[in-house]
Amino acid sequence: MRRSVFAIAAILAASTTMPPAFANEKENNVKNNADKLMMLSVAVNDMAKAKEFYADKLGLKVVSDNRIDDQRWWVSLTPPGGGPAIVLTTAHENMKPGTMKLYFATSDVAASHDALSSKGVQVGGVKDDLFGPGSGVKWCQLRDPDNNQVLLVQAER
Repeated sequence: MRRSVFAIAAILAASTTMPPAFANEKENNVKNNADKLMMLSVAVNDMAKAKEFYADKLGLKVVSDNRIDDQRWWVSLTPPGGGPAIVLTTAHENMKPGTMKLYFATSDVAASHDALSSKGVQVGGVKDDLFGPGSGVKWCQLRDPDNNQVLLVQAER
């Protein structure tokens, strides 16, 4: 049975049994109402193109693909190193495609730039001023098929 990401999130939130990773944190929720980022949604118009971009070009792992029809389609992806899910959705609700800005860490921004360019992705040049002149933080920018901004940022070692 296919469920929307929002229905699944509501089921998780309403659950009285906490997963082991959150068991000790249950009491701390009184002080910390938002402990971890679980997922974020990105509005897309063409799911096939968006899924190809995020999975095949960027290398994110497809965790689930739930489709009712073209206007109600959710694809959940995670970075190879783990972290919050990125949910691509054609059910825009109050979001508009092309309005998101996503930052991804990479160990070698120049190598990532070259790899993406070789896959036909238009990537801006590598710069070293993400946080202003002299910051030394290397980064490059590209756009997904719906014009959402994607930045690759050199992670500190």
